[in-house]
Amino acid sequence: MSADALVLATRNEGKLRELARIIDSQVIGLDAFPDAPDVPETGATFEANALLKARAIASHTGLPAVADDSGLCVDALNGMPGVLSARWAGRHGADQANLNLLLAQVADIPDHRLGARFVCAAALVVPGAGEWVTTGEVAGRLIREPRGSGGFGYDPIFQPDGFDLTTAEMTPEAKDAISHRGRAFRALAPYIQGKLT
Repeated sequence: MSADALVLATRNEGKLRELARIIDSQVIGLDAFPDAPDVPETGATFEANALLKARAIASHTGLPAVADDSGLCVDALNGMPGVLSARWAGRHGADQANLNLLLAQVADIPDHRLGARFVCAAALVVPGAGEWVTTGEVAGRLIREPRGSGGFGYDPIFQPDGFDLTTAEMTPEAKDAISHRGRAFRALAPYIQGKLT
C-alpha cells in the first residue's frame, strides 16, 4: 500500500469517488480493512463524530484517515435532527422512516418556518502529525411532498436556496457542486494535499 495512501472511514463507494476527485490522490475505503472498528457516533456535534471516526481509523491502520459526519438541521426543530439525522426514527440508515417522521413533525409548522440546512464536518487525522476539521453547509428549506429519485436520506424534501429542484432532483454533478459534503471535503483538500506530498 502506498505511503501516501489516505483512508476514508467509509464503505460508501460514492463518498470514495467524490473524495478521490476532490483531492486527486489515492483513497482507500474500509473494505480494504475488514477488521476495522465500527466506530459509534457518540459525539454531540458533527465535528466530534468526524474526529472520533478519523482518530479510530488512523490508529487502526497507521495511515492518514479522513472521516465525515453530516445531517439535516431544521430551524423549526431547534436544529434537529442534526447529529441524529441517520437514526431519527430509531434505527440507523432507515431513510424512508426518518423522512416520514420529519415530515410528520413539521406538518403543522407554517411554510415560512421550514428553513433548514445540510451540515457536514470532515476530519483529517495524520498519525504523529495532527488533526484538522473543516465544515460545509448548504442552506435551503423543506418541502411538504418528496420529489426526485436521486440522492438519499432527506434529499427528496430539501430544496437548496436559489434552486427550484430538490437535491434528489439534481444530477450528481450539480448536487456535488453545492453539497455540504463537497464543500467540507474541498475545504479539507489543501490540508490533505499538504500532508500527503
